[in-house]
Amino acid sequence: MRGDLTWGVIEKDLQGLARRLEATSQNIVNMNTPKYVRKEVSFEDQLKEIINAPMRLPMKRSDPRHFSNVKTDISEVAPVDRQVGYEVYRLDLNNVDPETETARLAETRMMYQAMTRALSRKISMYRRAIGGGA
Repeated sequence: MRGDLTWGVIEKDLQGLARRLEATSQNIVNMNTPKYVRKEVSFEDQLKEIINAPMRLPMKRSDPRHFSNVKTDISEVAPVDRQVGYEVYRLDLNNVDPETETARLAETRMMYQAMTRALSRKISMYRRAIGGGA
C-alpha cells in the first residue's frame, strides 16, 4: 500500500528474512565443504533507521549531491550479505557451526512466521476498512 510505512517495513522485513533463510541454508549445506566461509545477512539496522527517522533532525541539503543523515524512503533498504571469515575454528578452514546455523534457521523461520501473521492482520484491517465493518 502506497504511503503506509508499516506495510513497507513488513515487506522489507520479509525480503530480508527470506535472504537470511537462503544464506543460512547454504551455510548448512556447505558445513562439510573445506574452506567454505559462512554468510550472514543483515538489514534490521536499516529498518530501525527508517522507523526512527521522524525522531531525528535531518541535516539541511542545499544540493542534491549532498549526503543525508536520515534515510526517509523505505525503498533504500536492502539486505546486506557478507562473508564471515574471521571465525575459523576447524582444520579444513570451514567456519560453519551446525548447531549455531540450525538455531539461526529456527529463529529466522519464527521471525518470518511472525511477520506473515502481522501482514495477515494488516490485510484484515484493510478489508474491514474497505468493507465497512466485520
